[in-house]
Amino acid sequence: MYTLKGEIKTIKETRNVSDTFKVREFVITDASGQYPQVIAFQSAQDRCEMLDNFNIGDMVEVNFNLRGREWTSPQGDVRVFNTLDAWKVTSLNTAAAAPATAASAETFTPETGDDLPF
Repeated sequence: MYTLKGEIKTIKETRNVSDTFKVREFVITDASGQYPQVIAFQSAQDRCEMLDNFNIGDMVEVNFNLRGREWTSPQGDVRVFNTLDAWKVTSLNTAAAAPATAASAETFTPETGDDLPF
C-alpha cells in the first residue's frame, strides 16, 4: 500500500472496458518536491464512484496499490505496464488543524496560603 497527497488536476468519466469491467482515471499534482509531479491513477469497479464527491483543485490523500503486468506483442516484444490502482481517496480540504489559542493552553495558578514550610 502506498499513499500520496496532492491536488486533483483532472477527473475523467467512468469508462466501461467490457460488460463486466469499468475504470475511472484521475490525475493528482504532487508538489511536495522541488519539481511538481503529475501522477495518473485509476479506480476500478465499485471504486469509480468514490470520485463523485471531488472536484478539480481539491487537496486529497490517495491510498493505492502498485500493479504491474507483462504483455507480449504479436511480434514477440515484451512490454511491462504499471498501474496505480486507487482504493481510497480522502479530502484534505477540511483536515486543517485549528491553531492552538491562549484560552486552550493550561495555565498555572500558584496557591496562596499559610502552608509554606518557612
